[in-house]
Amino acid sequence: MNQLLLALQWLADPARWSGPTGIGVRLLEHLAYTALGVAIAAAIAIPIGLLVGHTRRGRGLAVTLSGAARALPTLGLVTLFGLWFGIGLTAPILAFVILAIPSLLAGAYSAVEAVDSQTVDAARAQGMTEWQILTRVEVPLGLPLLISGVRLASVQVISTVMLAAYIGNGGLGRFIFLGLNIQDYPQMLAGSILVVALALVIDLALRLLERVAAPRGAARA
Repeated sequence: MNQLLLALQWLADPARWSGPTGIGVRLLEHLAYTALGVAIAAAIAIPIGLLVGHTRRGRGLAVTLSGAARALPTLGLVTLFGLWFGIGLTAPILAFVILAIPSLLAGAYSAVEAVDSQTVDAARAQGMTEWQILTRVEVPLGLPLLISGVRLASVQVISTVMLAAYIGNGGLGRFIFLGLNIQDYPQMLAGSILVVALALVIDLALRLLERVAAPRGAARA
């Protein structure tokens, strides 16, 4: 309890929030790393997931690859890529992309698969092309599940971005690793509290977005 109080005191100090190494800058770095990792993963995983969901082909392979990616230890990936690419953002961003892909892939193909087949057949009967069915029917109706995949990927990456500081980058992990190096445990705990709080805020925001994106009938249900 004493360490928690000291951590809260550390966070309450206005001097901790300003300057080039303050909490504000580290928070923005943390969000930037997260956004970059999730955006690259989304550009890879979402089109593949939508294709798998629409065509109903390759789902088994997608599930297998997703499961394999989930089993990879992120710290091990950061260390391995760090040895290959050296100090910088390349190594951690690659690790974050690999971490985010399974949730985004699953969310994308689940979003399309969840759409009622009768609705798709009706759209096809009206003369819509496969691309129109995907973009005008399946994606809008499955959007909440697609956002759910983004939410899970974002929370996972936010919780892991602190590892970027392990190889000399910024983010909230700097407080954790610096505290570990100098045995400043209140600073370590404060950094951990910031990461948890940020993950909870992003999770809540994307949950609200899921509700807003839900079709009216589904929202009422």
